[in-house]
Amino acid sequence: MKIIRSLTAMTAWSERLRREGVTIGFVPTMGALHDGHRALIRAARLRCDALVVSIFVNPTQFSPTEDLARYPRPLERDRALCREEGVDVCFEPTAAAMYPEGFETVVTVPEIGRRWEGEVRPHHFPGVATVVTKLFGTVRPHLALFGQKDYQQSALVRRLVEDLSLGVEIIVRPTVRERDGLAMSSRNVYFSSGERIVAPTLYKGLQAGAEAVAKGKTKASDVQAAMAKVIDRERGLTIDYLAVCDPLTLELLSSVTSKAVLLGAVRLGSVRLIDNLIVTAGSKRMQRKLSERLPRGEGV
Repeated sequence: MKIIRSLTAMTAWSERLRREGVTIGFVPTMGALHDGHRALIRAARLRCDALVVSIFVNPTQFSPTEDLARYPRPLERDRALCREEGVDVCFEPTAAAMYPEGFETVVTVPEIGRRWEGEVRPHHFPGVATVVTKLFGTVRPHLALFGQKDYQQSALVRRLVEDLSLGVEIIVRPTVRERDGLAMSSRNVYFSSGERIVAPTLYKGLQAGAEAVAKGKTKASDVQAAMAKVIDRERGLTIDYLAVCDPLTLELLSSVTSKAVLLGAVRLGSVRLIDNLIVTAGSKRMQRKLSERLPRGEGV
């Protein structure tokens, strides 16, 4: 596996392969890799000839009060995982390389980026959109993979790529979960043992909302109430938002008549948990899934 830190070296490597007709896949990460990242890497490996994984803790998507300084950075472990999975290049730029002196461009996706996570963290999505644009311009991939766990982020990236004609195929893969349903996240290491027991409650709340839809409830307020009822039973959780949204625009729905996405964000100790489920009104398949126990590995 090749380690590249220079932006110009990364672009030169990609351009050489593109001229040879090689398909380049890309998995952008902030490191602290887990089995959710591993699933993305494996899915990408099946779709491309050469694979790049970036490890870059992007400072522009953190506010001054957030966890930039303590964000986990187990670089050697991350490299080992990439080697195990047959990654061709680990791209590890520095913040100074990505944002050199005089850098002033900010990319925004105003509509998708202003609601939900964008309202709670107004700095976040401009940082995400800017770094993704720069990474795509540097790595020059044919396709890039993202996880459904960060649903709003993936919707924003799709809009960005379409609006700016960036020519990158965006593939969103299902959320990978722990045995008890908690969505895998690099920040899960922050939980105390007691908090870790409580953490899957957000997913259980989303499941309650999905079950309400499966049983025929269409009014969004009823679905939201079903989610809130589960979460409110657990002490220590504070709801930031629970929403029933259009899966493309993320606009709030008044009723579920076809497909919708259930979005949720809660606070538990020092950690904000986000998660989501995609639901379809009247879906028999969804009813079957809800009758099963919590999944291990990839889930909806």
